Amino acid sequence: MESLSPFHLAIPVDNLEVARDFYNKTLNLKEGRSSEHWVDFNFFGHQLVIHYKPKSELNNHHNTVDGKEVPVPHFGIILEWDTWQSFAQMLSDKKIDFVIEPYIRFQGEVGEQATMFFYDPCGNALEFKSFKDPSQIFEK
Repeated sequence: MESLSPFHLAIPVDNLEVARDFYNKTLNLKEGRSSEHWVDFNFFGHQLVIHYKPKSELNNHHNTVDGKEVPVPHFGIILEWDTWQSFAQMLSDKKIDFVIEPYIRFQGEVGEQATMFFYDPCGNALEFKSFKDPSQIFEK
């Protein structure tokens, strides 16, 4: 796979300290710069920034994928297979409340992948996935 440029993503959180604790201690992300309104994290080599925003009354939405209700919107990252496996185990050990438990999606098909979904404490949906064959990330 060719080299990728790091992305920058800023997401809203309604409680900066609770979100900071979650990304730092639960997901084990290294903290970077911060202010009283935002915090940078190293999200597997990408820049994730949590920004304070008052709580919204918007309802969660889901779309069905492989028979499971996938939260929309969501964000995440594609990890190497072994990294995904150990990350999933770490989250299970920490008793993460999964929306979709870690499992293999599209098993035996093109694009077979490991995936899991959960929410951060402020309601942002996250997906962590892995392809046993990374060349199939964009295959139909």
